[in-house]
Amino acid sequence: MMIDRRNLLVGAGALFAAAPLCASANKPVAERRFTLSGPGGREISVSEWRPQRRVKALVLFSHGAASSPRFYEALFAPWLDAGFHILAPLHVDSTEHPRLKDFPGLASWKARIEDMRALSAHVGDRPWIAAGHSYGGLVALTMGGAAAIPPAGIDGPLSDPKARAVVAFSPPAPIPVLCTAEGYGKLAVPALIQTGTKDIVPGITSIDGEGWRSHLVPYEAAAPGGDRYGLVLEGVDHYFGGAICRYDLPGPRQVERLADAASISALFIDAHGRRDPTAARRLNALVTDALPRRLLHK
Repeated sequence: MMIDRRNLLVGAGALFAAAPLCASANKPVAERRFTLSGPGGREISVSEWRPQRRVKALVLFSHGAASSPRFYEALFAPWLDAGFHILAPLHVDSTEHPRLKDFPGLASWKARIEDMRALSAHVGDRPWIAAGHSYGGLVALTMGGAAAIPPAGIDGPLSDPKARAVVAFSPPAPIPVLCTAEGYGKLAVPALIQTGTKDIVPGITSIDGEGWRSHLVPYEAAAPGGDRYGLVLEGVDHYFGGAICRYDLPGPRQVERLADAASISALFIDAHGRRDPTAARRLNALVTDALPRRLLHK
């Protein structure tokens, strides 16, 4: 079944995020925005955040369906403090994209791959960390080797050899037209895959109390021994209560757990994006089956 901007893959799973209504105060403002040229001359708007300190790592971030890079600044702020340089394209399925109506259905999947290819070419030979939320989590995992279903009109491998590690917040459960469990199992790089015990998305997860577990399928399907981590945060929903992606939600915002997600993901990036053995030891010391911050490792 095809997707549209109001219901992404109804029947096969939903990745839709309603349009954010307002920005939150006290968030870092993108230092600059620039435009890349995609296939056919399509303009790709990119937001950039640079840390004030020395750059330690480069992160290419893919936002959730219908959202925008600017609605993740509560996550980006601690990453900037950690020294990460962030580049994030505005995908065509964003309700802020001027050509939204020109990309119905799975056309957005093709355009997302094109966006990341253009951004990767822009940064040159530098290695980077692929990161994303929800639909963007699928994009990040695909950049890191997950064997997603190639969009019509896309040739060549979907993965990128410069993607050194993956951070995927609430990636979708297997969806036949996007990625199967077997496809997720082809993940080729270290990865941190996050979900929460309230991370229920009607149409993509079951609505019972265990539905959130489907977001961990990429972790469970990946082969052991490749430094794959699963992070489960107690009481966290798909949007951290509106702290990311959906500023219009009534909350309460799950800022304490978002701080956990930011700090653990930053440590993961240091450990496996920058290959820092000290950071790896610190990260592995956090592994536990206990909530509120359950960190799995294989």
